[in-house]
Amino acid sequence: MGLHYELRFVGIGGQGNMLAGTIIAEAAVYYENKYATQVPTYTSQVRGGPTKADVIISDEPIQFAEATHIDFLLALDQRTYDMYKKDLKEGAIVLVDSGLVNVPEEDHKKWDVYGYPIVKTAKYDIGNVVTANILAVGMTVELTGILDKENVKKAIADRVPPAFLDLNMKAYETGIEIAKKLKAEKGK
Repeated sequence: MGLHYELRFVGIGGQGNMLAGTIIAEAAVYYENKYATQVPTYTSQVRGGPTKADVIISDEPIQFAEATHIDFLLALDQRTYDMYKKDLKEGAIVLVDSGLVNVPEEDHKKWDVYGYPIVKTAKYDIGNVVTANILAVGMTVELTGILDKENVKKAIADRVPPAFLDLNMKAYETGIEIAKKLKAEKGK
């Protein structure tokens, strides 16, 4: 079997997890000629309810669209982290907003955990909290190495309104740089 990579983006409604998953899936399909699925799960609450976007990327047709052996998890909320971490593979990469999610010590032993204040960085360093998801996409791409960074930029440009494109590209590039530093600190 060739490439088969499962990603899960979790948080609360309004944080942009669905869009993050869509951008990753579309970059894989439209710009890398891979197969991808994106399966969203959310409650009837427009804002504040638990959300989950599962993405599978493969170089072969995907027979079962539900992610069950997660290689990468992004969590921007404690409740959804606790709810949706159960499908993580041993050694999976976990990225959490360190200001919003507390990762238990036993989880650090099972998974490759990275924490960073993603929402705070988007709000204060980028200048708009709504860019947190794109900041996280940049971090995801750098930590996983699953997609070409330029192809993800194209997918972002396809999805983000033109008036906010420069701000989101700044968030994306910042996310990549943050993840590079986090990996260097771990010696990876």
